[in-house]
Parts: sequence; C-alpha cells; structure tokens
Amino acid sequence: MVLVSYRAALLTLLACGASAQWESGSYGYSPPVYPSPNMTGLGGWQSALAKADAFLSQLTLDEKAQMVTGTPGPCEGNIAPIPRLGFNGLCLQDGPLGARQADFVSVFPAGVTAAASWDRDLIYQRGAETAEELKAKGAHVLLGPVSEPLGRSPYGGRNWEGFSPDPYLNGVAMAYSIMGIQSVGIQACAKHFIGYEQETQRNPTISSDGQTIEAVSSNIDDRTIHEIYSWPFADAVRAGVSSVMCSYNRLNQSYACQNSYTLNGMLKTEFGFQGYVLSDWGATYAGVSAIEAGLDMDMPGSIGFLSPTPSYFGQNITIAVQNGSLAEERVDDMVRRVMTPYFYLNQDQGYPTVDPSSVHMNVLFPQSEWVYQFDLNGTSNRDVRDNHATLIRELGASAIVLLKNTNGALPLKNPKYIGVFGNDAGDLTNSLYLFRTDFSGNYAYGTLPMGGGSGTGRLTYIVPPLDAIKARAKIDGSLVQYILNNTMASTDLSSLYPPAQELDVCLVFLKTWATENYDRSSLDVDWDGNTLVEAIAASCNNTVVVTHSAGVNVLPFASHPNVTAIFAAHYPGQESGNSIVDVLYGDVNPSGRLPYTIALNESDYNTPILNLTNAGLNDWQLNFTESLLVDYRYFDYANKSVLYEFGYGLSYTNFSLGDMTIEDVAGGSLSALPPAQAVVPGGNPALFETVLNVTTQVQNTGSVSGATVPQLYVGMPSTVPPRTPPKQLRGFDKLTLSPGEAETVTFGLTRRDISYWDVEAQQWRIPEGTFTLNLGFTSRDIRHTMTVCPLC
Repeated sequence: MVLVSYRAALLTLLACGASAQWESGSYGYSPPVYPSPNMTGLGGWQSALAKADAFLSQLTLDEKAQMVTGTPGPCEGNIAPIPRLGFNGLCLQDGPLGARQADFVSVFPAGVTAAASWDRDLIYQRGAETAEELKAKGAHVLLGPVSEPLGRSPYGGRNWEGFSPDPYLNGVAMAYSIMGIQSVGIQACAKHFIGYEQETQRNPTISSDGQTIEAVSSNIDDRTIHEIYSWPFADAVRAGVSSVMCSYNRLNQSYACQNSYTLNGMLKTEFGFQGYVLSDWGATYAGVSAIEAGLDMDMPGSIGFLSPTPSYFGQNITIAVQNGSLAEERVDDMVRRVMTPYFYLNQDQGYPTVDPSSVHMNVLFPQSEWVYQFDLNGTSNRDVRDNHATLIRELGASAIVLLKNTNGALPLKNPKYIGVFGNDAGDLTNSLYLFRTDFSGNYAYGTLPMGGGSGTGRLTYIVPPLDAIKARAKIDGSLVQYILNNTMASTDLSSLYPPAQELDVCLVFLKTWATENYDRSSLDVDWDGNTLVEAIAASCNNTVVVTHSAGVNVLPFASHPNVTAIFAAHYPGQESGNSIVDVLYGDVNPSGRLPYTIALNESDYNTPILNLTNAGLNDWQLNFTESLLVDYRYFDYANKSVLYEFGYGLSYTNFSLGDMTIEDVAGGSLSALPPAQAVVPGGNPALFETVLNVTTQVQNTGSVSGATVPQLYVGMPSTVPPRTPPKQLRGFDKLTLSPGEAETVTFGLTRRDISYWDVEAQQWRIPEGTFTLNLGFTSRDIRHTMTVCPLC
C-alpha cells in the first residue's frame, strides 16, 4: 500500500511539472523527485539482495562510506577491499570494445560497427567475448555498453562508441550487449545517462578571471527524453543491467549526476532500476545533494588527475550521517545496490584476481598513491584472447555497408593488377594505443580500427588492409602496387606500372578520426581524402573506396562515374583488413546496413554542436528544439532528399518481400493507457506485451547466398502531438538465405512500440486513429504498407 501511494504521488508530481514544461515550451526544467527509492530486488534479485543485506549488517559506518567511494587502486575504478569480511573489492575497467588497461587482449569492433551489422546474435556474442576477457583480467565491472552519445549530432566525438541515433535499434543493441556481458558473470554498466550529446564544454571550465563556466546544459522536453534518449536505458534496465553511469553534462540546468527527476524519478521509479548509479570519472559535483538525488557511487574518488580534490563522498558521508544531514537508511540502500549485482553474478565465488600487469598501465593511480591493499597474487600478463579473433573478423565483415556497386564492380574476380592508395591502408605508425596520445588525432599514417579516448582499446596486433590484400593477391597471383601518402597519390602517379589507367581495380582507403574530448569539425573524410578519390578516379575507371569512420561522412565523390563501389567499414577492430578482404572478394556477402542517414550535404543536418566563444558563466544552453526529429525522422519530416538513407545497404544478391499480414494479438481489448501493474525492471510490464504481429516472407531471388534485414516502420495517427516523425523503426530481423530460399518473419509490436509519451498523464498512450505500418528494406525502400486501428 505504501509503495502504491508513493508511486501515485510521484506521478502526480511529475505530471504537473512535465505538463507545465511541455505547454510553456520551456527547455530548461526538470521537476524535483524525492526521496531516492530503495531497491526491492525486482527482476529475480531477491536472494542476492538478502546476501547484500547480510553483508551490510556487518559494516561500520566508515566501511559503508568506503563501499560507495572510489579509491586509488589497480583499476580505473576501485572499491576498496574489506579483508575481515572476505571482500576483495571491486575493479571497474574500460571498456566497450575491449579491455583498455591490459595486455594480451583483443580489440573488438566499435559500437557503431556492431549496430551496422543489425545482427542481434553477433552483438550478444561481442558482449560475451569482450566480457570474458575483462573477467579473466579480474574486472568486476565492464564500463559499457554505450547508449549515449546517441548521435543527436553527427559531429559528436564519441558517437562511434555507441550504436545509433535511432532509439529502437540502440535499445536492441544495448539489451543484447548487456545480456551477453552478464552471461559470463561480469557486471555491465550502461552509460552515459543522460543527454550527453557533445564533447564541447562537457565539463565546467575556468574563465580568464577565475570564475567557473558551467558545463553545457542539455535542455530536453519530457516527451523527447522518454521517446528518444531514455528509451535505450529502459531496455538496458529490462535486460537486467547492474549499473548505470551518469554523465558529465547538465540536464535542464542540473548536473546529470544530481538530477533527481532522471535518477530518482525515471531510472529508479519509472524503470524500476535495481542496480547502482555511478558517476562518470570526475562528474560528481556535490555530496549529500547528489546522494539524495539518486547517485550511489562516486568515481574515481579523491586522487588522480581526473579528480584531484577530495571526494564529495568518503569521509563526508560519515560526517553527514553523524550530524543528521543524511539519513543512514539512504547510505544502506546505496550499499545494497552496489552489492546485490555482485552476489547475483556470483562474484563472491572464486572470482579471478586483478592481473598485476594492469597496475603498470594505470594512468590514474600510481601504486604509491594507494591507500588500501588489493589482492594482486594472481598470474601476471594473462593472455585472455582465446579464439576471439574469429568473431571480430566475422562481425567486422557482417557490419560492412556496401553503399555503391556499379556494374557488378564487386566482388573482385581475380584482378591481375591492383592499386592500393591512401593513408588508411597501411600499418599503424604512432603506436598501437590511441588513448591520450594525442586527442586531436595525430594519426596521419596507418589504418584506423577504432577511435580515441577512454572507449579505445590496446591492440596486440592489427591486420591492415594492405597486408590482407597482399596475402590474398599472393594466392591469386595478382600484382599489388601502392602509394600510402595521400599528397603524393593525389598529385603524382607516375611511379605506377602499369599506369593507373591500366589497373584492374584501384582501392582507395580513407579514414576519419574521432575521440572523446573533441567533437568533429567536419563531416568530410580526413586528410584531404576527397581530393585523393577525385585524383585516383580521374585516372582509374574502376575506383573502389573504403572508409574507416566514426559514423557519418558526406561523400561528394559518390556520383563520380569512375567510383564504382563504396564501402563504409566504420571501426572494425583488430581484424580490419581481413574483414574487408572477405567482402571485397565475395567470401562474405555484404549485409551491413546504415545505422544513421548520410545526407547529400553537410548543411542538411539539423543538429549542430553548440560551440560558443566568449561565453558567460551560464551561457552554454543547448536546447533540443528538434525534439523527436533526429536523423531519418527529421529528413522524412522535412521531406528532404538524402544520399543514403537509414537502414540502407547493398548485397551481391537480391531479395523480395512477400505480402504482409497483421494479427491483432490483443483481440480488440486494448485501452489507450496501460493497465496499472506493479513495475518490473524496464517499467510497467504491460508496455512490453505484444499487441500486434506483422508477418511477411523474405526470399533470396538472386544467385548467391546472403543476408538481408527486413525492417518495419510505424507511422502514428494524426491525433498525436505536433512534430511527430512520419514513421519510426519498430522491428527488424537479419536473415541468411540460400539462393531461392524463403523464410517467414514475424515482428511483434508491443504497446510501447505504438504509443507516445503523454506528458500530462505521465503515461505511454496509444493514440486514437489509424496507424500506417511500413515494411521494407530501408527507411525509404518501403515495399508494403497497411493500416490498422488498434483502439477501433
């Protein structure tokens, strides 16, 4: 009864605040939500919660504070051990594409690459195998996967760490990644919550006269937060994620790590999140107020270059409890939330100790700064790579998006003379590690398998495209010539023999650098790549372009008649060259699809980075005035032509879609608002019940085996609020079919899939009227359309 009453009061509070916000057009308000709700063990965590309670009962107040405060240690984030209770501490490590602070580990494809595969199974396997390596190195928490930056702006420096600007695709990738990660007994950490969509001014800075200029405030209305930015996090909670990392930026004027509306209201109450909220490194700007707003753990603590001042947590928690300004009950819930996933994943039972070699790679905490003794008695320099290169190569190939293929230029058919051009084709020259070496991207030579910053990985090797091409050419008896200097290749091809005009194929490799801490300034490929393509294509009538990129590149050379094929390979990890050669020669039929839109012109995008000069102390106000109109949703709404639409990708074979049928699973008994039910992880369980089934048959009508991705888009009735996108992705599947083979596919549409967020009711509402269901192979290649009225 108490819980129901609290929930009702919360909804009333949120409804008043959010409704006023929406009606007034204000983009700078989040209603306060207190207190921070206690966890209950929902989602099958009850027995683990009981163990956490037993552990908690043995702690002193100082130890409770220690359990939620980072400390110097062997890992990027450390919770200190308590030897008298047999607790060896917690090790938190990057990252989303591999164990960054380690040796003898693999570098997996980046998030944007995984999303481009549109393959649930491979995304799950990527999560599991990445987690196997971090666990074997002794990490308890993998700091990933990444949902935000979602990719609101194509210029975002960290977009490549995440999946897609589409919340549905993003949410599926988050859920399958988390299930894969936690299947091997390591905790996943969904990040960065919420509104973290640019690097520029993500942290406070100091003005020339010594005053603090606040971090950028992402000002987002309530409907947009729910339908775009929090959607993937709800999916993450539903998948059982152990922890959520709050972000650096402000959200509606309040720092994300002390925003009570999003942490207490949305995450812990509306979504029923049972785990703990930890700060991004150095993103804690308050003590008691952040704790009461829902922050459970401060990282990295008080020592280190990211947090040089004493922690707001730690001893301050003890003092606050003792002087009555913080309830010890709240601290107890923080500890329960930290320890329940630990017991749920059996991390108390024979878990690997931290690999001592990681200590020597720790840029945050030299061992001389450690306060607590950590167990480093395990084997050092463990090789944890196993056979993971197989998956990395497979996923890298599966994610390659074939954007253009004129006159069957690909796959290659035993070319005699091959030319390779571009600074992305060869081996790395500035080390195998792209973290903090040069944030601005001083990587003029060498292929680019990933981006920079904390989401990067430590390579043990890289297969450059040129090496893989040479290896294949040796088998085929082909001759390979190459010029890897972009300037020379753009101006002087006289050294080639035979000359460029007589080469069977010219392979041009381009790249685009992106990193944490900087946003991109252009959507062109880097290092004057456009000029290089024009120069090669002027001489070679069979020019094939391959891009390694963080995401969107405008491609002005796409219409050039001598550019016969274009690959978007994104950031494929250590097996990069092998994955590319597999697709170039047709050993793998390309099946990647764009997880974003490529516009005709850079100016066509509607979401620039906010970058101010001579800004005042609180001038960094980023209003998300585009609301729901992000990526393809905007281009469809504005009826703009694009170069390559969301979901696009070619194959070496052809596919057809049979007629679509619709089954009313709910049997005509739907209500506009979901029935009141006890919240489970993810939210009201009624939201995730299937209400409509859409069925079709997919057939391979070509001559070779291949995979395709049928896609379902839902168009809302005209009764929805203004500026609703014309259609939104609500289903997809990836099918591999032999020539002539057909397979039936069914897409289950849930209540949430056909609802919008009603800011007045603070509920997901199915609108009255007729929906349009669009079935096709891209957001604009729609093969079948039907209408349905779920409430009629």
